[in-house]
Amino acid sequence: MLPNTGKLAGCTLFITGASRGIGKAIALKAAKDGANIVIAAKTAETHPTLPGTIYTAAAEIEAAGGKALPCVVNVREEQQIISAVEKAVKTFGGIDILVNNASAISLTGTLETETKKVNLMMDVNVRGTYLTSKTCLPYLRKSRNPHILNLSPPMNLNPMWFKNHCAYTISKYGMSMCVLGMAEEFRGEVAVNALWPKTAIHTAAMDMLGGSGIEKQCRKTDILADAAYCILTKPKSFTGNFIIDEDLLREEGVKDFDVYAIAPGHPLMPDFFLDVETDTTATKQERQSTSRAFKEKLSGSQQERPGGAKVDTASAATQPLSPVAETFRVIQGAMSEEYVRTTQGVFQFELSGDEGGTWYIDLKTKGGSAGFGKPPVTADVVMSMSSADFVKMFAGKLKPTLAFMSGKLRIKGNMALAIKLEKMLTQLNSKL
Repeated sequence: MLPNTGKLAGCTLFITGASRGIGKAIALKAAKDGANIVIAAKTAETHPTLPGTIYTAAAEIEAAGGKALPCVVNVREEQQIISAVEKAVKTFGGIDILVNNASAISLTGTLETETKKVNLMMDVNVRGTYLTSKTCLPYLRKSRNPHILNLSPPMNLNPMWFKNHCAYTISKYGMSMCVLGMAEEFRGEVAVNALWPKTAIHTAAMDMLGGSGIEKQCRKTDILADAAYCILTKPKSFTGNFIIDEDLLREEGVKDFDVYAIAPGHPLMPDFFLDVETDTTATKQERQSTSRAFKEKLSGSQQERPGGAKVDTASAATQPLSPVAETFRVIQGAMSEEYVRTTQGVFQFELSGDEGGTWYIDLKTKGGSAGFGKPPVTADVVMSMSSADFVKMFAGKLKPTLAFMSGKLRIKGNMALAIKLEKMLTQLNSKL
């Protein structure tokens, strides 16, 4: 953990989306220095599924040693931004730091993304960031060491980051383009930088996307709070940078990153927009054990099976099965009411290459089932990939999230259920 230095004492930070998650973590880190925090977020009343309001966040900030000003702000509404900025200046005498953290996400393809979702992402991520920056800039220019920090990625133009969620990528890169443009426009006056995590971060949004168990693959919001604190305490000449949290903290001398892990030692999920090798997401020991177990299960059963008959579990013991068919046989054998109860989803797989065709896993109908052909009920999620990558995914050699992010897996339908598949595959691997 990066220690506080007191450098933000008396500084005023305007943070969008600060009622929970990353925004609140950055606020609490600054509050320990005795900073003033403007909590510019939507949630004024308790949300049915999401934790925290602007008022509960304010209480935590005050308890940590800071001063808090909770303001109801939907960054889609320009007048709400203007009113909050005016209130902040009236209360604290100015604004020294703006953190553009508010963001909307929909990991869907072009044909699956509803227009209202496109509008939401463009309005919150791009327009909201732009307008909040524009509104704060006249006051930031009067500050001694002003900063704008956007929670947005380096602009990686590898097509794989566009093909599966084009609208979301455009909106996040829009935030990054604000950094690129404003850093140069206000060079010497206001520092403008971007911060992005190297791994997935555990927030309420991640829980909603990934479901129960996803947190083990994530780091705490503390790592971004420490990285943000490091950036915001640098001189305003530090500008125009696209910073990765872990890389910066390593440069600052941090050596122990287990303190940031939800489950120290557990493989971490890489974040979007960063090109990584598959091997970085799993420990060598874990890969070898899952691979060895799967190979043992498949020993002597590598022959291709002609046609496309449904997996027959009764004949599997006497007739060698090809890798995909064997995989579905193992899945069928591991079915339980517990899987069905906790998953409640039907997965359809459109596989290309050897053993191509349609396969399914039904974890919604009583008892569950898996096999060749279309599912007995309408699929909630349709996943398209090569049969070789499917076998790798089941064997623990390829994580579904990384397969999706790298373009090897295309998903249509319920994204939350798709991410739940990762947990299910881990459980099934343990049965081998």
